[in-house]
Amino acid sequence: MKLLTAAIPCYNSAAYMGHAIDTLLTGGEEIEIIIVNDGSSDDTLKIAEEYRQRHPSIIKVISQENGGHGEAVNTGLANAQGLYFKVVDSDDWVNEKALLQVMERLKNLIADGNSPDLFLANYVYEKVDAKKKKVINYNWALPKEQIFTWDEIMHFKQSQNILMHSTIYRTKLLKDCGIVLPKHTFYVDNIFVYQPLPFVKTLYYMDVNLYRYFIGRADQSVNEQIMIKRIDQQLKITKIMIESHNLMQIKSKKLQNYMIKYLSMMMAICSVFLIKEGSDESIAKKQDLWDYLKNYDKWLYKKIRSQILGRSMNLPGKFGRRVVEVGYNITRRIYGFN
Repeated sequence: MKLLTAAIPCYNSAAYMGHAIDTLLTGGEEIEIIIVNDGSSDDTLKIAEEYRQRHPSIIKVISQENGGHGEAVNTGLANAQGLYFKVVDSDDWVNEKALLQVMERLKNLIADGNSPDLFLANYVYEKVDAKKKKVINYNWALPKEQIFTWDEIMHFKQSQNILMHSTIYRTKLLKDCGIVLPKHTFYVDNIFVYQPLPFVKTLYYMDVNLYRYFIGRADQSVNEQIMIKRIDQQLKITKIMIESHNLMQIKSKKLQNYMIKYLSMMMAICSVFLIKEGSDESIAKKQDLWDYLKNYDKWLYKKIRSQILGRSMNLPGKFGRRVVEVGYNITRRIYGFN
């Protein structure tokens, strides 16, 4: 059995997918690379098949009708045979040295009978015009180099949310928790990270810069104007996440608080981009989202409204909306997230 499955969703990725594959091949025979060709019309399939022919014991190629990023991840997971599972987007890559370190650590943990449900490592914003690359680590938020539970986590700063870039889940856990990402929908990585969290009993954090998150293509889903254009999809994802768990029933208070914080971030993202779009329709959608949350789960609504993000997103009038925009612009400059 392979140690790690890396799924690469590819849609018209011919121009850059090779870099992602090359860096993952560093893992050698202990890694399984599943390239999912999601209905591409360029040379994606041709390139994938060339890699498979050169590395038949490592690389699988699966072609499907276009179903979007989420359906490609679903396909990768359904066919994964590795003990652990990671998604690497086709325009991103991993640091080769860090990959070997992570795989060696996973092997040692398994050998000791202590393999975690969720393994975490750092990621780096590879923003094309940034003079200095921003590293997102979990210092002061997670215990290092040890198995721990949710009750041992510490304080997460606003920049330290657990994202798909930092996660390596136990494959069996993902399959057992029944996660299925929606088709033809962007921003499903949030569901991928969030939905399995209550099923995770043990975690491990390794302070290495594994994942390189590329930001710079004009058509990228995190481009600000594209996020505004696709705000209805962000709203859809946020509602799916809200409905996925009754957070009042989460036994670990620290996990409960973290998941509330994550939903606060999702509510804030939706609110910010609706405010930035600025039309009466968008302002109405923002109010509808908060009304939906209030009507669906009053307890959760009160918890999120009590967060700093929740309060700031609901400041009244034009002045309140201006405060939100200024705050977003400052945060964007500090963290360089899009």
